[in-house]
Amino acid sequence: MTFRFGNLTLDSESRALLREGKPVAISPKAFKLLQVLLESRPRAIPKAELHQRLWPDTVVSDVNLPTLIAEIRSATGDDARSPEFIRTVYGYGYAFSGAASVTRRDGRPSSSGDSIFRLIWGQREIALADGENVLGRGSDSLVWIDAQGVSRRHARVMIDAGLATLEDLGSKNGTWVNGSRLTSPVALRDGDELRIGNVPMTLKVFARPSSTETATGGF
Repeated sequence: MTFRFGNLTLDSESRALLREGKPVAISPKAFKLLQVLLESRPRAIPKAELHQRLWPDTVVSDVNLPTLIAEIRSATGDDARSPEFIRTVYGYGYAFSGAASVTRRDGRPSSSGDSIFRLIWGQREIALADGENVLGRGSDSLVWIDAQGVSRRHARVMIDAGLATLEDLGSKNGTWVNGSRLTSPVALRDGDELRIGNVPMTLKVFARPSSTETATGGF
């Protein structure tokens, strides 16, 4: 995915941060943190979750996260006293609070109305809504999976600007895409094979019919 905010561009595939087309120096961890905040916007992410995402199964100092935030602000020209992009939620975590747009791989602007996203689970077909779709055994999960090995808040699919991103939420048994276990959020494509713990699913993406197509299909 490519995110554009202010005069900056973050390209998740080339792992580049650009200002008006020119590379901006940023460390890999700071880049990953900025990407996580952009993909989760405007949700505020707790510090514990960010630590798990950036340093899984590793104990690090509490100062590491604020250091990366300071690096991101320096790279993007954000002002901590009057932030445009990165919001500090005191005693909780951080959020990306600026305006950002997402473009497709072919460079065209993406619109949330372009596509319809469905999870196919056995004989079930589950519609995914714009925003956060939590998968797990918890009562607040949109996709309720009452199966052994699935955590209460196991994973989530974020639907934003016509794109679907899958993220593991620190589950015990992992979240998998096409046979690979997730260690960071990943953009999904039509036909991707998912595994939530030991539960297999398939993502299907359909083009939303235009009003003309809908009317024609009625005859």
